Order: sequence, then C-alpha cells, then structure tokens
Amino acid sequence: MKGTDMNSHRNTPPGTQSGADDLIEAYVADVAVRLPRAQRNDVAFELRALLQEELQAKADAAGRPLDDATTLAFLRGFGRPADVAARYRPTLTIVDPVDGRTFLVWSVVGMAVIWSLGLLELLQRSAEDGWDLGHALTLLGQWLGGTVVSSLWWPGVLVTGFAMAAASRRRRPRESTWTPRSADHITGGRTALALGLVGMLCGIALLIEPRWILDIVWRGNAAPAAYTALTYTDSFLRGPAFVLLALVAVNVPLGLAAMVQGRWTPTLRRIETVLVLITCAAMLWAVVDGPIFLSAHSDGTAKVLMALIAAFSLIHCAIRAYRRVRPAPSAKTHALR
Repeated sequence: MKGTDMNSHRNTPPGTQSGADDLIEAYVADVAVRLPRAQRNDVAFELRALLQEELQAKADAAGRPLDDATTLAFLRGFGRPADVAARYRPTLTIVDPVDGRTFLVWSVVGMAVIWSLGLLELLQRSAEDGWDLGHALTLLGQWLGGTVVSSLWWPGVLVTGFAMAAASRRRRPRESTWTPRSADHITGGRTALALGLVGMLCGIALLIEPRWILDIVWRGNAAPAAYTALTYTDSFLRGPAFVLLALVAVNVPLGLAAMVQGRWTPTLRRIETVLVLITCAAMLWAVVDGPIFLSAHSDGTAKVLMALIAAFSLIHCAIRAYRRVRPAPSAKTHALR
C-alpha cells in the first residue's frame, strides 16, 4: 500500500491525483483492519472502488481535478472508519453494532477472570481437606453456584455501560476527525528513531563486552564474581556470538535508511521482517546451543530474556502481517463477476 504519512502529503503538490489516492488508501486500510480477516481484502477492494468512483464524479461535477483538501473532506463526511466497518461486519444486536465486538471481548475476558479467581479461592481453601470424588463434586457445585451463577452481574454491567455510551453518541453525534495514517510511518517520528538507534549502539557495545558496565558503574572495583558472571563462555564466542552481533549491527544502517526516507518503505519493511526472523532464529540457537555465560545464574537469565525477546518479536511480526490490508476481490466475488 502506498505511504500516507503526513510528510508525504505535504510534499504532494495540490491538485495531484496521487495525493487523493494516498488518502483513499489510508482510509480504506483504517476501515478494513476493523473487519474479520476473511472479508478484509474483499471489502477493501470494493470500498476503494466506490470511493474513487464517487470522488471522480464529484471532481467532474466541479470541473476541476481532485485535491487533498477536497478528498479529506469527502472521506470525513463519508463516516468514521469504525462506523463504516460496522456496515460490512456482522453485528451483535445486544448493544450498538459498532460496540458489539468490544462488548463480546470484555464479557468473555471478565467472566474468565471471575471464574478463575473463584476456582482458585476454592482450591486454596480446600487443599488441606484431601481429595476424593465426593469432595471434588462438592467443590464443583460450590464453584458453579457461588461463582459462575453470581458472575452474571458482569455482562449486565457491560450492557448498561455500552447502552449508555450508544445513547450518548446518538444524542450528540461527533463529527468525523479521521486523520490519515499508514503502516509505513515511523512511530514517534525521526526523533524516536534516532533515540532508538543510540540505544541500539549502546546495546551493541554491551553485547561486545558486557563487563564494561561494571567498569562504568563501579569504576573497576566490582567483585571478581561479578566479572565472572558477565564473562562469555568460549563455546558461545565461537558459535552464536558473532552471528548475533552481525544481525544486531545490520539494524543500524536499516534504521538510518528509514530516517533518511522519513518512513518505512515497502522494501525496508520487508528487509526488517526478514532480519527479525533471522535474528529470532539466531537467539533461539544461542539458547539451545549451550551456556552463554560462565555463571549459571547469569546464563539462565540471559536465555530467558533471549527467549522472551524472540517470542515478542515473532508475535509483533504476526500481528503486523495479520493487520496488513491488500485490497483485492475474494475468489467468491471474482467467480460471481
């Protein structure tokens, strides 16, 4: 999808078609990402065609080409992305359709927490009484009667709250204040990216020699055990260490390229994703290959941190891939045509 960060709009001359197209792409993405994955691309394709057709008709009627201001005003008048998505999405009738999915999530999460806490409390109180079939059935009955049934107050509270919010929206409808955004923008801007690169350079320095932190903090007077705790094993230095260092170092020129461009271009984003996947594989290799530090405690801590970083990085990549919008007709829609 084309970049739609605010800097790109400022650089687009007024009256050009590309600026209008970028705004449409950003609006379609904001709508489509709120839909179930199965229908997201199909709806994005149809919605984009509809908006382009109506905007072109508006431009023809006015006898002048589209500009950014006209396109943005039209999209804001078309409706909030959440409201537009509600027109395509199967909705719940318990509360306002735009809040149906949020209501369901809060209901399930809240009931699960209440039931889990109630069961945990019963298990703690009954741990000293011993376990048999009769005792287990008694506990189950107490849990069903005392926790599950009584927890029905939670959906009632949610229904009341969401209904009041829906009534307030209908009485005082808000004007759409949608602002273009894109998946390729730099979160926090160039300043945040620059600070991130500085932190990355510090991390590379510590990765090269972690004992430097002891020299900085304690001026070389730390206990010998502290230096041992932060000393790499020979097997780690001969194996994963150089690979990890090289992979982390590659992020620096990648971040500099994004800073110069002012955004994450599709090419830079693809390189970043591949780099993250390779780095995660290298960290998992370091975890299973053998000890990283001479100290068993430091080694265990480092491996847990590496595993968590790898897990969160993979989850982040999966979420970003899931949220990606590629406007295209579904196979069913294409067959009907």
